[in-house]
Amino acid sequence: MCAQQRQIARVIAEALFLLERRIVFFVDDVAAVDLAELGPRIEHDPLFPERINVNIAQVTGAQAITMRTWERGAGLTRACGTGACATAVAAIRARRVVGPVAVTQPGGALTIDWQAGGTMQMTGDARHVFTGHADWESFAA
Repeated sequence: MCAQQRQIARVIAEALFLLERRIVFFVDDVAAVDLAELGPRIEHDPLFPERINVNIAQVTGAQAITMRTWERGAGLTRACGTGACATAVAAIRARRVVGPVAVTQPGGALTIDWQAGGTMQMTGDARHVFTGHADWESFAA
């Protein structure tokens, strides 16, 4: 068994539906997980016939999480707001952290504030990262 398999074997996961299907794995070291290799394997696992988004998260403090995301159909992403919210909720529900929670991702940090039974608030910076062009007529039915 390789080191990564041992790491994953000690993982605790929680599946959530927060606007979309998502599974959150809490690990000891986010950087040690090869999400580019594991993400598509989990996304396409028969356990998830409609596929699933994958979050790998590490609790780094009483109100802090480091997270990486594999988005179904897109691959590795630099940041994901719904993923940060789902991860924070899973961590708060499991009493791993208390809110508000700072969720740090490769693309930046978000603060997620949530109380059980209440509303959720996500705050953080927004940055322009892409400019593109779409031929909208090609999307017509």
